[in-house]
Amino acid sequence: MKADQGQIDNAKLQLVYSRITSPIDGRVGLRLVDAGNMVRANDANGLLVITQLMPITVVFTIPEDSLPAVMARMKSGEKLPVEAFDREQKKKLATGTLLTIDNQIDANTGTVRLKAVFPNEDGQLFPNQFVNARLLLEVKRGVTVVPSAAVQRGSKGTFLYVVKEDQTVAVRPVGAGAAQGDDLSIDSGLSPGEVVVVDGTEKLREGSKVEIRNQKGAPAKSPDAPAPPAGAEKPKRGASS
Repeated sequence: MKADQGQIDNAKLQLVYSRITSPIDGRVGLRLVDAGNMVRANDANGLLVITQLMPITVVFTIPEDSLPAVMARMKSGEKLPVEAFDREQKKKLATGTLLTIDNQIDANTGTVRLKAVFPNEDGQLFPNQFVNARLLLEVKRGVTVVPSAAVQRGSKGTFLYVVKEDQTVAVRPVGAGAAQGDDLSIDSGLSPGEVVVVDGTEKLREGSKVEIRNQKGAPAKSPDAPAPPAGAEKPKRGASS
């Protein structure tokens, strides 16, 4: 009876080995073999490739200067939200959370890699897909915001050119804050309503005279014209993240 039971168990074992069960849930790629092909246990390519889609991770980079702030928020136990946008950064594909940070900075680029995880229940993210990741670190309200092109960097730190009433410029040291798209928040050194230069800054020096132009490139009719100038722009209040 034991011998017969052993034969039954062996037959069941052979049936188990004849059925391949994936250890993960995922999407099956194009099959690598067809019916009738010879397969061996040591084949390097296997029968097919299964890629996990739910959840899925996205790897992106941030400047090393931003790393201390991100590390501080992660150590506090907060879950930082990460949004994935398409190539043109117009359509939001998915929302996830920051999972981990790499253990070293890339010396060639001065950036560090971060990994975010997304539930991807709707399948908007696909393996090896190019996306633009946006990490929300904090929200600041009521801050002074200027175009990023207005802020210059020198040996003494960040500064910008402020247009005075006599149409000359003055160098103003400022404290730059967080960036959001093409805008940059100013923590100190500038007040809403002041006019700053956003174009042609490489030709300016302290006391240089400038001409404010409107959006079409023509000189503005008066300093109080409502149309925003193209060479200079007034800081605005808004939210930056």
